[in-house]
Amino acid sequence: MTAPDQIRFDEPHAGLQRLAAHFGGHAYDLHRHETYAVGLTLRGVQAFHYRGAQTASRAGQVMVLHPDEAHDGHAGVADGFAYRMLYVDPSAISVALGDVPPPFVPDAVADDPVLTAVLHEAFADFPHTLEPLTVDAVVGRLAEGLAARADSAWRSPRGATAGHAVALRGVTRAREFLVAEAPRTIASEELESVSGLDRFALARHFRAAFGTSPHRFQVGRRLGRARTMIAGGTPLSEVAAATGFADQSHLTRQFSARFGLTPGRWATLSRASA
Repeated sequence: MTAPDQIRFDEPHAGLQRLAAHFGGHAYDLHRHETYAVGLTLRGVQAFHYRGAQTASRAGQVMVLHPDEAHDGHAGVADGFAYRMLYVDPSAISVALGDVPPPFVPDAVADDPVLTAVLHEAFADFPHTLEPLTVDAVVGRLAEGLAARADSAWRSPRGATAGHAVALRGVTRAREFLVAEAPRTIASEELESVSGLDRFALARHFRAAFGTSPHRFQVGRRLGRARTMIAGGTPLSEVAAATGFADQSHLTRQFSARFGLTPGRWATLSRASA
């Protein structure tokens, strides 16, 4: 008998979240999120569409999906697949590399012993909480591994201009403001005031630094909280009200677009893991 589909995850900590799952067939509809997704296929074949092509990760291979890139997921063999995934805030990668834009990795799937070792380290005591120094080590090694695979050579931040440093401070302030004020609608003028950048420069520098737009980043924060509340059994209507969505339907549309699962399926998979 095939084991039921299942997801296990921990809470994000210092820009890092861990997820372990297995699926017998269809896993995720087309979706995208504002983090890197760096994963290791443990068994079977995980097939997915990404950047206009269909690819597959086999047991022992590492996947690297860039922020804000649409992808889905399904089994590529009859026995399904199991995997582990690290979701990493691009700002954490940027900081680990010395405040440079986060690297883009063109090959979604590869045999990568360096990142494989990092994933094994990160999941050694899963789902027990990682100690802060372990998180730092994992993020640092991930950053180095991603930079080594990047489509252009990583450059030392010593060459950064003063203008870049000012813009980075501005988008960092904007990001912190978006986190603090996630449940409410924020006007462009507010972000301009907080960041010291006009809205168009802010959008451009924010995407360069964090891999997504300010709006998608804010929605991602709302949905992260919603996912935790749903897994804990909170009714969807209450979740929607608590996380800044107009109603349950609005939450469902945004949740499905972000995670590739409906809130109801997420609740079922989370209960199966309890």
